Parts: sequence; structure tokens; C-alpha cells
Amino acid sequence: MRLILVRHGQSPSNVRHLLDTAVPGPGLTALGATQAAALPAVLAGVDVDAIYASNLVRAQQTAGPLARALGLPVRVRAGLREIAAGDLEMRADAASAERYLSTVFGWPSGDRDVRMPGGENGTEVLDRFDRVVAEIAASGSRTAVLVSHGAMIRVWAGARAHNLHPQFTATHALENTAMVVLEGDPPSGWQLTRWAGAVIGAAAPVRAGTDEEGASRTTLDPSAAIDPGLR
Repeated sequence: MRLILVRHGQSPSNVRHLLDTAVPGPGLTALGATQAAALPAVLAGVDVDAIYASNLVRAQQTAGPLARALGLPVRVRAGLREIAAGDLEMRADAASAERYLSTVFGWPSGDRDVRMPGGENGTEVLDRFDRVVAEIAASGSRTAVLVSHGAMIRVWAGARAHNLHPQFTATHALENTAMVVLEGDPPSGWQLTRWAGAVIGAAAPVRAGTDEEGASRTTLDPSAAIDPGLR
């Protein structure tokens, strides 16, 4: 099966650089709505058979145009929501942002017991996203779009994609409505095939790396080729 993970469109809190993770959260800006409206054309020709979104308003609004174009329902799942900022909620200072990012990007490398101050730990975050993925797999879906959030997508992909070094996700942000594509299934695991505009494959070399235990890993080469579509 294929998972197309889409970051939501721009929200007012994105513009203000706020750690805004609480439910239901703000909707989209005018630019965010335009970004969402472009998704059907971006995914034209892709055989999407299911659409999921987090329980935050901005994710559901992003999924709406694609769902209407394809005649599919948006299945709302709390497990896809953004990683909760806890005590750092609605802060915009550099120190808070650094603490949030250093906490969440420590999880894919294995330090999953560390808890966001007043929030979740890595095991809890990955488990809730995993449960949604398991539900999708059990449904028989072949290609599902999951509209989620920047940190959530990066952390889950870094932890679950066999061919992606966790530190790649810590240093490669996702713009609003950028897509991450993985193929596989829960029992056998996942292979990353696309990160935003870069595609892993013959046209996009990977670079070998070593994790903290010395195990061989691969990372998407930042110089990888750009593919304009997902066909």
C-alpha cells in the first residue's frame, strides 16, 4: 500500500511562528485555502481510495477540496494530530521552539521515553499514528492520503522508514501542503519513495550513513532529482 502524507495548508499560527498544537486549532489563511485547492490537480492521475485528516481544523480544511474532487469522505482521526507542545503551547520564542524540536527529533533515533514538558513522549506519539496506519491497512486501501502536520509527519517517517536516516527529518522541514510518500505495510515496514519534491529511486541517489549504534542506514541525498508529480 501507499501512504501519501500531506502537511496542512498555511494557518495564521504558521505566519506568527507559534507552537499551536491544541484541538481544534485555527483554520487556514487565504494562502492556505489556495494551497488546499491545488491538491486535486497535484494528485490528478493518482488512484487515491481513502482520505484521512487529523482532528485539527486546518487539516480537515486542507483535505476538503481533494475529498470533494474525488467524491470521498474525510475520515477524521485524532491519532494524526500534531505533536502536542504541552507547556510550550502558543509560544513563539526561540528557546521554546528549540526545546520542542530537540525533543521530538530525538525520538526517531530511539530516545522515545523523553516527554515533551506537559505533553506526550515519543512512544505515545508514534503509537497513536501507527494505530491509524494499521486501520488503513486493515481496510484494504491501496493508496491513502493522510493530512497531518509538519512535526508529526517528519517524526513518524523518520522512525518508520527503513531507508531514511532519522536525522534527515530533523534537518529537512516540510512546507505547507508538501508531501511525503511511503510504500509498504505495517508488518513488513515502510520505504520512503518521496520527500517533498525529491524522489528516491534510480533518479534520486541515497547517501549511506551510520546511526548512533553503528548500524548502516541510508538518507535521501539533498541533491536528489525533482519530480513534479506522483504518477
